Amino acid sequence: MTSDPSRSDAYLPFASDQTSKGTANPQTLATPVIETDVLIVGAGVTGIVLSGLLSDAGVRTYTIAKHGSTAPAPRAHVTNQRTMEIFRDMGIEHRVKAVSTPLRSLGYGVMATSLTGTEIGRYSCYGAGDHQLTAFAKASPCQMENTPQHVLEPVLLREAREKGAKILYYHEMIHIEEISDGVVARIRERTTQAEYQVKARYAVGADGARSEVAKQIGFGFWGESGLMSMFSYWLEMDLTKYTAHRPACIYVIMQPGDEYWTGSGMLISALPFTEWTINRQYDPTNGEPDSSDEAIIAYVRKLLGIEDDPVPIRVKNVGKWQVNHVVATEYRRGRVFLAGDAAHRHPPSAGLGLNTSVQDAWNLAWKLALVLKGKADDKLLDSYNDERQPIGKQAVDHAISCLYAMKGMPGVLAFQQGQSRESGNDMLESLFSDATGAEERRRKLQEEVKKNNRRSNALGLQLGQRYGSSTAVISDGTPFPPLQGDPVLDYEPTTHPGAFLPHAWVERDGRRLAVLDILEHGRFGLIVGIGGKPWETAAATVSKELGIELPTYAVGFRCTYDDVTGEWADRREIGDRGAILVRPDRYIAWRSTDRPEDPTSVLLLAVKSILSRG
Repeated sequence: MTSDPSRSDAYLPFASDQTSKGTANPQTLATPVIETDVLIVGAGVTGIVLSGLLSDAGVRTYTIAKHGSTAPAPRAHVTNQRTMEIFRDMGIEHRVKAVSTPLRSLGYGVMATSLTGTEIGRYSCYGAGDHQLTAFAKASPCQMENTPQHVLEPVLLREAREKGAKILYYHEMIHIEEISDGVVARIRERTTQAEYQVKARYAVGADGARSEVAKQIGFGFWGESGLMSMFSYWLEMDLTKYTAHRPACIYVIMQPGDEYWTGSGMLISALPFTEWTINRQYDPTNGEPDSSDEAIIAYVRKLLGIEDDPVPIRVKNVGKWQVNHVVATEYRRGRVFLAGDAAHRHPPSAGLGLNTSVQDAWNLAWKLALVLKGKADDKLLDSYNDERQPIGKQAVDHAISCLYAMKGMPGVLAFQQGQSRESGNDMLESLFSDATGAEERRRKLQEEVKKNNRRSNALGLQLGQRYGSSTAVISDGTPFPPLQGDPVLDYEPTTHPGAFLPHAWVERDGRRLAVLDILEHGRFGLIVGIGGKPWETAAATVSKELGIELPTYAVGFRCTYDDVTGEWADRREIGDRGAILVRPDRYIAWRSTDRPEDPTSVLLLAVKSILSRG
């Protein structure tokens, strides 16, 4: 038996600590049955995070994946500040950072004809540029990280299993249906072909872009699939001498004769500067590229311009995929939910896939936990669809817009499909010359290069997600503050209900803390100010009456959490006697700019409404 914790036999489905019916040997029963609270189909990033969060909240989960282990290749890699804040709240930020590279240290986007050829353009990204440092640092206590999926998933798996999560690989869902009091699924263990049933109160389809859960339950989808055909190669090769002086997360190689989105290929840093992923677009009507190691290595050497360099190249993994522009029209159907790539499918052109998936799980977990514990009504779960489906559509639309934003580059470079290398290189040489019209071409080139800011510097899109229509958010009667800048590039924090709690540094007992850090994991929190004593009394009453934990935090000048630099005062948008109710996912559920005559009744009404308790 293997000791690999990601293997299917590392956690047996009929072990004695499972709630099951029948004997311990599934082959001695026609249909053994396992009962649980939540069945999660899919154990990628989404499923693992959701399983861990629910298990930590005391919810029984049963998570399966048809694959044999965690991700076998880098795949997704950009981990933005909001996702790092989630990992920070979960207590695993340090573990994730230990397997990551800070994106600031890979802070360029580079476009070139090859690693040894002409550089076409370069721009600063991920908060690395001098003009970006303040905005990114002011927005969050966390930094963006380059965390390839094949190293992230084992970290998440370890955390989930430490919380008691039941996660099994090489177990495939064959059938799923909703019944009167829950869902029932038939599962097959792929090694022995033994089948058993799982009965759960709810189920979550986190089984990726070809979701069987979505198909069998009948979820609707909007958009188009199969827009482009791609190969990904994970390679081991030391490119330090070509990349260390201009460290980038992504190098877009553009050569004459190619008009593809990825140019001739896209080089992505998995481990600076020795492990890389190359994404390669191809036309399936012309057949697939040769996937032998020899052919891939020959392609890579030519692509990167290192034909004469004997640097060893090892092919570690080959993957084939398609570019999609698809989102589920609904994230909930009865007792079944979709999350992650099962719900939203788009290219990696903006680094949103992994992050949106983690945030789906973050949104759904606390709601399921409260409903299953009887603290909230089932109607609370409708807010998952209301909040996350618009965000999913925003993500797929933005990713596609970033992809097609690169379509103008070949025209500026005067590159054409089928063009000879000599002709294209002549046009490129002319671009960087004193020839007539070259200066105008260079101006247009800079415009095209700057479009990439919307892909790599989308701070507003990543951190400024707002839940405008949801029963789990109570409006205070005012509109969201109008955005002053670019909604994609510029993050404008607010404490308006439906927004994420703004970041600010405070101090307690001589130790600097982020406001996000003072809140307790998995719980609501009430942030008050100097006049907060009546709110503390109100919160204690509400907590006792509704059976939920509602700790109070005094944040302000010379309060328990001392606003020593006035950052919180600048961002709180309430008075010293006001209060802000923060949900377990750190979104603001309700606020009062001042203190009413009867704070207890006002707060009680707000919390009951958020929990859909009448």
